[in-house]
Amino acid sequence: MVMKEFWVWVEPYDKKLVTTALESGATAIVVPDEKKAEEVKKLARTTVISPKGDMKLGKDVVYVKIEGKEDEEKAAKYPPEVKVIVETTDWTVIPLENLIAQREELYAVVKNAHEAEVALQTLEKGVKGVVLKTQDMNEIKRVGKVIEASQEVLELVTVKITRILPLGLGDRVCVDTTSLMSRGEGMLVGNSSGGMFLVHAETEENPYVAARPFRVNAGAVHMYIRVPGNKTKYLCELNAGDQVMVYNYEGRGRVVYVGRSKVERRPMLLIEAKHDTRKLSCILQNAETIRLTRPDGTPISVAELKEGDEVLGYIESAGRHFGMKVEETIIEK
Repeated sequence: MVMKEFWVWVEPYDKKLVTTALESGATAIVVPDEKKAEEVKKLARTTVISPKGDMKLGKDVVYVKIEGKEDEEKAAKYPPEVKVIVETTDWTVIPLENLIAQREELYAVVKNAHEAEVALQTLEKGVKGVVLKTQDMNEIKRVGKVIEASQEVLELVTVKITRILPLGLGDRVCVDTTSLMSRGEGMLVGNSSGGMFLVHAETEENPYVAARPFRVNAGAVHMYIRVPGNKTKYLCELNAGDQVMVYNYEGRGRVVYVGRSKVERRPMLLIEAKHDTRKLSCILQNAETIRLTRPDGTPISVAELKEGDEVLGYIESAGRHFGMKVEETIIEK
C-alpha cells in the first residue's frame, strides 16, 4: 500500500497554520512566498516547497489549474520526475481520473476533508497526495485524520482456535459496503475491542451461493467492529453511509462505506482463540459462507474450523469508552 502524502499550501503566510499542519501530520509545506519559507524551517524539520526550497516550486513541483482539456493535457506532459499539483476550478473528478491514469506523481488541491477523501479514492489508487488550501485550522486537523485513516497498518497476529461452540438463534449483522473486496480482505470484529478476528469478505463462490465481494457477514449485533480513527462501533450501530475499516491479511487498512446493514436472526457459533496468554472470542453465524482468514490470506469456513487451527486476529489493550480507546482497568469475558 502506497503511503499518501499530505501537503498544506500556506498563502498568505500564517505561523499558526504551519504549526497546525505539522502537528496534523503534514509531510510538506507549500510556501509561495520565498521570504517566509525560512520561517517554516525554524519551526520544525520538514520539507518546504517554495521557489528556492527543498523542492523548488516551478521546477521540481509545478502547479496547473485545470480549466479545460488543454490544461489537462499540459499537466500530463510533464516528465515523470516532476511532481504535478492540479487544481480544478469546480472540483470535478473526471480530470483527476484522466490524470491519475497517466501520472504517478500527481497531487490534487483540496479545500476540505470530503474532497480529500474523494481524491484519495479516485480510480481506487487515488492521487499520490493532497494539497490542502485553507485558512481553517480545524479543517487541517480533519484532513490529517483522513490521511491517517487511509493508510492505517495494523500488526495482525496468528491466533490458535481453542473452542468452537454452537449456540442458539441470535441476531447477526451483514455489512454490505459500496466497495468490492478481494481475497484476503475482511473486517476486524470481536467480543472485546482488545481481541478481534479478521472475518473474511464473501469473495468465494460455492455450489449454493454466488460470491458477494461487497459483503462481510460480520457476526452478532453486540460485537465491536473497527472503524476509522482507531475507534470501534457496535455492529448494531452501523447505518448506510457510515465508514468502516477493511483490512487485508497483511494488516493494511482502507476506509469503505456501508451501503446497507442487514440484521437477521440466524443460528450462531461461539469461537474462542488464544495468542500467547491472551484469549479472544467472537460470535458468528453458523454457516458455510462465513469465513475467518488464515495467515496466508486464504479464507477458512467456520463449518470446517477445528481446534488447533490458526487464523488472523488483532490484539490491543482492551478498554473503550463510546468507541474510543481509554487507559483504564476493564475486564471483558
